[in-house]
Amino acid sequence: MKYADKIVKTLRIKIKDVPGKFGELAMAIGKEGGLLGDIIKVRLDSHYVIRDVTIYIDDDEHLDKVLSRLKKIDGVKLIEITDEVLKLHEGGKITMKSKIALNTISDLQKIYTPGVASVCHAILRNPKEKYRYTSISNTVAIITNGTAILGLGNIGPVAGMPVMEGKAVLFDKLVGISGIPILIDAIDTEEIVHTIARISDTFGAIILEDIAAPSCFEVEKKLQELVDIPVLHDDQHGTAIVVLSALMNALRLVRKKKENIKVVISGAGAAGIAIAKILLAWKVRDVILCDRKGAIYSGRKEGMNEYKEKISKLTNNRKEKGSLSDIIRQKDIFIGVSVPNLLTSRMVRTMSKSAVIFALANPIPEIWPHKALKAGAALAFDGRSINNALAFPGIFRGALDARAKRITDKMKITAARSLAESAKEEEIVPHILDLNVHKKVAEAVRKAVEDNDKF
Repeated sequence: MKYADKIVKTLRIKIKDVPGKFGELAMAIGKEGGLLGDIIKVRLDSHYVIRDVTIYIDDDEHLDKVLSRLKKIDGVKLIEITDEVLKLHEGGKITMKSKIALNTISDLQKIYTPGVASVCHAILRNPKEKYRYTSISNTVAIITNGTAILGLGNIGPVAGMPVMEGKAVLFDKLVGISGIPILIDAIDTEEIVHTIARISDTFGAIILEDIAAPSCFEVEKKLQELVDIPVLHDDQHGTAIVVLSALMNALRLVRKKKENIKVVISGAGAAGIAIAKILLAWKVRDVILCDRKGAIYSGRKEGMNEYKEKISKLTNNRKEKGSLSDIIRQKDIFIGVSVPNLLTSRMVRTMSKSAVIFALANPIPEIWPHKALKAGAALAFDGRSINNALAFPGIFRGALDARAKRITDKMKITAARSLAESAKEEEIVPHILDLNVHKKVAEAVRKAVEDNDKF
């Protein structure tokens, strides 16, 4: 997502209609480090033109600097500042609507009582008819407790609602799924699990969102044991699927084989551990995770938990020790899901020839791609290119269509491969708004489930 680290503002500006005046305005914005977005002509008269100019800035202080410079330009007057993002979210982004008309009493009797009783009896006789006669087969619960909302941290479930609504919009627009946000005001794992389990019959699948590690691991595991519909924690597996997809294409471009590469992952939370697991499932042999204490290895005592203990037995076979700057030497791939500005140019220069950088900390990456490339990396990307929204719509569409009860490693790797194959020659992953990409992922996942069921 380009400019994901920026704030968006729209300036309505009255500009003297003479050659070069808008160029002067644009130059002033650029000199203060602002970035131009959309430019819309609102009104024109004999002497002036009024335009809405969208700009991207870092913060309010940065905005003040831009405005101060604009005030110095003769023939330019600021009329209004609007926050387009806030305007877009007014009243929320989603709604529930009927698919059928209600115009007559006859319509009412068919939709509701007495006609609906026959549908209830049909489901009572054969519970599988719920997939035919209700919305369950096309509905996904989007559930959060607000403990790890994007890069904002523990802001609570209500403040996280705009993110859940955004997820619902993506489900609807990309693959036609009804996503229903569910906010759970609880931190206790058992309480979260049993709350979700009790309402699970409403849905065809469950996507867990922005639940902090390590609780997210336990919630996903225990919930999946209780319900017979797919459960997936997107921050873990959605991210892992897209990373694997990008890696598939990156290895093709740098002409390296998965069996021979050495991978270092910075961040041993939900995403980092999930990425390590999917790489191992794809038969990458050499993976090391690092956290704040350095490399994770079997037998390490400091800063460990049961999930790090488990992954330590599967990774870092040579038991390399030390900080990220020690571990990254002669590694082929860096995957960052940790903190901003952690990876330095000097560290990149110590990596192997044709190194690949995936710096995915949100919204500011471990290193900006242009800096990594300047330091010698062959390829470098951040979260604006590699985004989990590429994965979850198609994988849930495929899982629902196949009536899967679980989302397996095979389904995840199949989704990653479909994404990789859908990317154009100049892309590391395909464009998120290409509906055909999500359709292909869904079809590949559905087929993977059905092929597995044949054995």
